[in-house]
Amino acid sequence: MDVTLKKIVEASYLTADSAPHYRTILRYFYGQHEQMRDYIAPEEILEYMKSVPFFPDYSEEQLHQQLAQLVKWNNLIARQDMTNAKTVEEYKKKRFRYQCTPYTVEIERMLSGLEKIGDSFQGSLERSQFDRLLQSLSILEKEVDQSLSKTPEEYMRIWEDVFRYFQSIRTSTADYIAYINSEQTDQRMQTEAFLVYKNQFTTYLRDFIVSLQKTSLQIQERLNSLSEDKLQAFFQKLILHRQSIPRLEDLSSSKEDWLSEYEGYWDSLCRWFLGSGSQRSELEVLQWQTNEMIRRMTRYVQRIGERQQHFRSRKRDYLHLANWFKESSGIDESHRLSSVVFGSMTIQHLSLQEGTTDNLHSDTWDEEPVLRTVKPRTIRYREKTKPGGFDSNEEKKQKQRQQYLEERKHEKQLIEKYMNKGVIELSSIGTVEPFIRKILLSWIGKSMASKNRKVKTDYGLTVEVKLDKNKMITLQAEDGKLSMPNAVFYLEKEGVK
Repeated sequence: MDVTLKKIVEASYLTADSAPHYRTILRYFYGQHEQMRDYIAPEEILEYMKSVPFFPDYSEEQLHQQLAQLVKWNNLIARQDMTNAKTVEEYKKKRFRYQCTPYTVEIERMLSGLEKIGDSFQGSLERSQFDRLLQSLSILEKEVDQSLSKTPEEYMRIWEDVFRYFQSIRTSTADYIAYINSEQTDQRMQTEAFLVYKNQFTTYLRDFIVSLQKTSLQIQERLNSLSEDKLQAFFQKLILHRQSIPRLEDLSSSKEDWLSEYEGYWDSLCRWFLGSGSQRSELEVLQWQTNEMIRRMTRYVQRIGERQQHFRSRKRDYLHLANWFKESSGIDESHRLSSVVFGSMTIQHLSLQEGTTDNLHSDTWDEEPVLRTVKPRTIRYREKTKPGGFDSNEEKKQKQRQQYLEERKHEKQLIEKYMNKGVIELSSIGTVEPFIRKILLSWIGKSMASKNRKVKTDYGLTVEVKLDKNKMITLQAEDGKLSMPNAVFYLEKEGVK
């Protein structure tokens, strides 16, 4: 059947009854795709939809219905996600993350281009684009340093060159990385047919990384030297060129609007390569993504090789090993060679004693070694016994109980040292003992599994934990540092805060 006669069901969301909802959802997916984020959770989409002023009453049930409809229309791909399940019920209940399909990306990109005329794109990792961008930025820096002696038209051409290459880099790399991370490509990489293209893929990605490392530092240096204050005169030249072109639709636009537009474009270019104070640059994300793709391909090739190796005859290996034993000088050397090749010949089982301590925060290397007697594992074995009395361990139990209570009391005193009116805030407690860090992290872990974020401690206290994921801190301890979100612990006793 001719493809031109095929019905495009992927475009159904544009004319559906709930088109505003569908278009808003897919435009958000497209925006995340452009930022190299492939799979989005429903919770994130629901939060975004509620933030849109036109949908204040948008519900979770409505979201799941519309996501299911978009999957039927081939606008989204659903992938089951069970990595964050905290309970058995959540594990059994199907949870999905969603990725927009190539058709949807192309449709949204076309719509975005119609709304604001943009440049074309192609999904690839073009090394030459970075070199061309660096060359254009060098020309721009040279002209700014020479007091802008050329015509406004020539400066507009330089500006368009810079952002044409930048747009090509941004769209093509995002498309190609999304292609590599797609489920279909991931499945193809796990087949033996991928071995034919393995060298081509890895060479392509490696050459891109090498070229990127050569030019990225120079581009960052140019952007750091070209501050917005230094570019103000250049922006004025661009405004003069824009004023010289008669356009009826620009009558309502002012110089301030044009200046703000150029500054916004320049800021997006700087943030892509340099990042911001709270977010790393897209350049670093691109380098990490490319390296991760190479590592993933290497793992797939290794697994395929292991599967092939499993069915390979090891006759030659054994003959070669037998020749080693044949050429050994004596029985002692043969024993040493056997210990390296085969390991110990007498030990058949390893046995470990469990429950050696009641302290949940005890580490393995803190425990004393235990001599363990291994009994024969036969049905005929019986231990020799003889009648006798038994010793009372009451005194020993009392000592252990007293020791346990003293340890709990000491731990509670250490924790109370960091309280301030019944509140412990990690960002203001300074350096803590490793023991205190383990207790606080265990409270955070237990509270995550509780609906009200409260946990009952061993000290008769109820702790409510609140995490501020937008504020990252460094928790100082005597044995190291831990970067984590800031946490505040509200301690309650006997139901009273």
